[in-house]
Amino acid sequence: MAILKLEGLTKTFEGKKGSINALTDINIEIEAGEIFGIIGMSGAGKSTLVRCINLLEKPTSGNVVFDGRELTMLKKKELEKERTKISMIFQQFNLLMQRTALKNVCFPLELSGVPKKEAEKKAKELLALVGLADRAGSYPAQLSGGQKQRVAIARALATDPKVLLCDEATSALDPKTTRAILELLKDINRKLGITIIIITHEMSVVQKICGRVAVIDGGQIAEIGVTSEIFAKPKSEAAKRLVYPDGQMEETFAGGGLLRIVFDGPTSQQPIMANMILEVGEPVNIIYASMQDIDDTAVGQMVIRMPADDDKAGEMIKYLKKNNLKIEEVRE
Repeated sequence: MAILKLEGLTKTFEGKKGSINALTDINIEIEAGEIFGIIGMSGAGKSTLVRCINLLEKPTSGNVVFDGRELTMLKKKELEKERTKISMIFQQFNLLMQRTALKNVCFPLELSGVPKKEAEKKAKELLALVGLADRAGSYPAQLSGGQKQRVAIARALATDPKVLLCDEATSALDPKTTRAILELLKDINRKLGITIIIITHEMSVVQKICGRVAVIDGGQIAEIGVTSEIFAKPKSEAAKRLVYPDGQMEETFAGGGLLRIVFDGPTSQQPIMANMILEVGEPVNIIYASMQDIDDTAVGQMVIRMPADDDKAGEMIKYLKKNNLKIEEVRE
């Protein structure tokens, strides 16, 4: 069942030089309980889309249907009530510096009129959930970036939301801390069943946590689908820029005869390339190789330069297909 539907969503801003289309005909359906990614480069329209999802920015046209209700049709008080079910965490944490971690988490509960003792009890439980039970009395200045984000996550969970929007939530963190925060979000998703929407420009973040992803480019959805499938065979130019090494495969690897090979699941653990070279009797030049986890599955990619001999190249392609490898010719 869909928790969020964006139907024909369009946002136009009026400027001195005329109209600017920030979003055009966005159609996305997100299922309850899934971890969904929205990825795009800077200026693609991600920030505007986030603000339209929770109606901080009213769409010019189109519908935002959350939990069966059309948000754009609600009156102010009804909309404010629905917004409490859509929490957000941000790149810069947005904690109140004069409040302890405990009091930061209590803040949205205070605004909702929850009694002090009840609010503190819940805040302590949430700090324990994010692994900060022992830092309840610490102020933000005494916490690391990862700890600040954990407090922000606990605060976002205080109102028992159905959806958690994560707007570039790991961009200010180092790789190790990023992995820890993403693991925490996966754990929260499993334990609480909260739908998580990750907005990012980093493909590695989407690969680590998202089951499905929408690629946004120029204010439009360029591609949408299962993360592993988009990684294996991106169709749009926008997705290719995000998936391919350095984002610019054609420029980085000039010349012909290039083949991209994707390894997933069992094939990622087998010496297929070494066996292929032995069987065909012809070496290959490995241009690029990487391995990562996508939705808890080991997935890798390799770009090789094929032999100039067409017969040998054909034998290699036949071998790779026989072993159920996903292959894709890289064209200039």
